[in-house]
Amino acid sequence: MPPRGAGQGAKPEALFKPPPERQPLAARMRPRTLDEFAGQQHLVGERGPLRRSTARGHLSSLLLWGPPGTGKTSLARLLAESVGAEFRTISAVMSGVAEVRSTIAEAQDEGALHGRRSVLFIDEIHRFNKAQQDALLPHVENGTVTLIGATTENPYVEVNSALLSRMRVWKLEPLADADVAEIIRRALSDAERGLAGFLGPKGGVALETEPFNHLVDISGGDARQALNILESAVALAEDEDVRDADGRVSPTLANVETAAQQRVLAYDRAGDGHYDTVSAFIKSIRGSDPDAALYWLAAMIAAGEDPKFIARRLVISASEDIGNADPRALQIAVAASQALDYVGLPEAQYPLAQATIFLAVSPKSDTVGRAYAGAMGDVLAHGALPVPNHLRNAADRRMKQHGIGVGYKNPHDFQGDDIAQQYLPDAIADHRYFTAGDQGHEVQIGARQEDRAAARATGATRKRTRPGADPMGIFGAAMKAAGESRAKLAKTQKDDAGQ
Repeated sequence: MPPRGAGQGAKPEALFKPPPERQPLAARMRPRTLDEFAGQQHLVGERGPLRRSTARGHLSSLLLWGPPGTGKTSLARLLAESVGAEFRTISAVMSGVAEVRSTIAEAQDEGALHGRRSVLFIDEIHRFNKAQQDALLPHVENGTVTLIGATTENPYVEVNSALLSRMRVWKLEPLADADVAEIIRRALSDAERGLAGFLGPKGGVALETEPFNHLVDISGGDARQALNILESAVALAEDEDVRDADGRVSPTLANVETAAQQRVLAYDRAGDGHYDTVSAFIKSIRGSDPDAALYWLAAMIAAGEDPKFIARRLVISASEDIGNADPRALQIAVAASQALDYVGLPEAQYPLAQATIFLAVSPKSDTVGRAYAGAMGDVLAHGALPVPNHLRNAADRRMKQHGIGVGYKNPHDFQGDDIAQQYLPDAIADHRYFTAGDQGHEVQIGARQEDRAAARATGATRKRTRPGADPMGIFGAAMKAAGESRAKLAKTQKDDAGQ
């Protein structure tokens, strides 16, 4: 029996379905239950809020925000089915206010005549203008329909605040490789809807490890793209009669490459290609070759490398290979990493490329790593050596009679804000870790170090009188006074409560 409520507006989804043999593989393999739904465990897992809510028969208006191929449409349909609601769908790209009003009228009739609630799903809801979005407001407000919107854009920017305030925003994440792999395996083995039965080629389909892994890699967490590429690759292999020993159609790596219209890169995110490419990337930056660095950056992005991994490598290189030769390198690398979190791909390729170029053309120095390694070497060799007495904190003035905190000289009390005194433990007092390099800002650092050493050697630093009060002394006195006031107030309140 066809679903009730069909009118001149949006129809229940089932009425639009062509026969299975005319549906693409991605449409046939849509999950039928929440248990079949791949990914988004933070929403529909065993303890996910959407699963728990629909299990109680409750579904409020919501907005699904996430990249393509993460299951927004499928999830909306499954949520509607979970609460026994009529599922109606509108595309914001093709519909206007008239279609919205017609659909609302159908939902009102369905509720009045049959007592059945309606879920209205609007794909790409951010494409609706203000008037179209405003037309939904009263009907969402009074519960005529439960609205589920889907968008790939930031809803806090693209959706009217009035409508957004009546919906709960749930963010969907790109599918993990394991989720995409499971979807592909299901399509290969499903005899009813997938490629293993009458809807697939005669003999079935087998996908070897190399083309399988490459298909997962280039899908970029997009299940629809993965299944579309798989379907095309199978068609190509069947046309070429490429089969394995068991007679199953077996798409090759070249078939997957052609189907994806993307060259196979010598890159495997879990194998040697991953480490070789990022090694070439970092060494090109270290070698001050911006062209090579950009090429390897592009190779990683095109191969589906995790962009956060690339951003982390840029931050590391900024300190490891440039350091204080140009301190701005670390700032720019961190800014690129933050920009990636803020805008995501593909736009984040701009800040990643900018940071790559800046790091590659910056003066180079590895003194940060060498200096720190020297310090760590002494820690490992000597253990935790005692802090010299004059550097220790005399929390109580009586500790000074034991030499604790006695003899410390505040550099700010001397000309040049410097005075020679020992800061390292006694056993390694003469060890030196950092020597400024001869590139970029470190030239200035080295010059300051030399001037400071010369002044100390000649005893030119003299004590000076500083205007103003001693900050630490005043701050300490203020904190002590505040503590005494709090204690006095607490005692008064306690006494008042006892009366």
